[in-house]
Amino acid sequence: MIIEQLVPERYLFTHADEPEAGEAGLIAYAESTEDVSEFLREANEKRQKVVTIGSNTGLTGATYPTQGEHMLSLEKMNRIIGLDEETLTLTVEAGVTLAQVREFLTDTPYFYAPDPGNKNATIGGTAATNAGGMRAIKYGVTKDNIRGFDVVLANGEVIHCGSVNRKASSGYDLKSLFLGSEGTLGVITQLDLKVIPKPLFEKSLLIGFNKLADLAPTIYAIVTSPVEPVALELLEGKGVEYSQAHLGQSLPAVEGNDFLLLTLNANDEESIEESLRELERIAKENGAVDTLLLDEEMAKQSWAIRDNVLNGIYAASTTKMYDPVVPVNKVTQLIGESKKNADEMNIDSAFFGHAGDGNIHVCILQMDYSDDEWVELKAQYEEKMYQLIADLNGLPSAEHGIGYEKKVHLPKFFSDAYMQTLKSIKNTIDPNGILNAGRVID
Repeated sequence: MIIEQLVPERYLFTHADEPEAGEAGLIAYAESTEDVSEFLREANEKRQKVVTIGSNTGLTGATYPTQGEHMLSLEKMNRIIGLDEETLTLTVEAGVTLAQVREFLTDTPYFYAPDPGNKNATIGGTAATNAGGMRAIKYGVTKDNIRGFDVVLANGEVIHCGSVNRKASSGYDLKSLFLGSEGTLGVITQLDLKVIPKPLFEKSLLIGFNKLADLAPTIYAIVTSPVEPVALELLEGKGVEYSQAHLGQSLPAVEGNDFLLLTLNANDEESIEESLRELERIAKENGAVDTLLLDEEMAKQSWAIRDNVLNGIYAASTTKMYDPVVPVNKVTQLIGESKKNADEMNIDSAFFGHAGDGNIHVCILQMDYSDDEWVELKAQYEEKMYQLIADLNGLPSAEHGIGYEKKVHLPKFFSDAYMQTLKSIKNTIDPNGILNAGRVID
């Protein structure tokens, strides 16, 4: 293990746009599970708080050091250990990135389904936040694609959660407890990922609407139909404009102001064609004004627009992005009312996201406001937004996690007894409170 007393500045900021560098006592670069175990055992004995970090792509300020914590980096734990084709399992260390996994599997018949936006995110980080992405509607989120993992507890002990077995009813489900816990209960060091045979065929469809509200019936009709999209993405007009300006290219010509972009896959090309015809029928019966079956080049162009919505928004101004989730039938209501709130506060806004599972990214842009004005406006907007999400029976985070930024809003969504149960779990597994202290819950 390499330990440096002077922490490089890149670890002292996150994507939460903190006004000043955080405070960390040192940084340790672990190279094995044994390194992590030894580091946490000693930290626990000294009651030293620890922040675990991967590639620092998180969006909730969760790795921002505020109490002189010791930082534990897993970025050097970046080995792909091996592919077991008999169990369809790929074993990797926690510091391996999504991009590495994708590249490793390129020349194999398999793929790893989770597809979060930032491919530089580490597998350990996506496990810690239970990241989602665009393929979640068909293949599930990260926890659905991890068979098992090694996790180091606060006292340095190592346990293995999950297994390569396809079914389990053998005691408490510790695997689900640690996945999504944002490093507050343990440090995941090695994972067995589920890989899936690649389908032979894939096709995409672009659907246009004149009014945002018209998307809701179509989305609901699609997710309740026998058709199972790989991805069902919502492209709100303003977000498309930012992406097009950033890329210097446009969506294929489809009538409408707001859009749905879908992809289907299968091993039978005829079944895809039949499903696409059914989707076109559903769309036109539920308010769509145009549909376009995309050839390979148009599909590539359309998904490039989708993939760069956030980059386009970031290029336009300092931006705050949120990742709420609501029931699928409330998606357009969430966007419409969030946009109305922004307009009333004279804030620029843009939206995009995973319409098929109710996870919409709400973005507000600073534009010409001063930093002090922006801090105040953000706070006011968030109060309205999180109350709206709660009223719609939604949740504050679908895939980015709670971190520092959202923990103050968490009690809006859960009872006192629920919150106390979360604290009891934390206090039992990490009694000295050394792991990512202050994140998720106090």
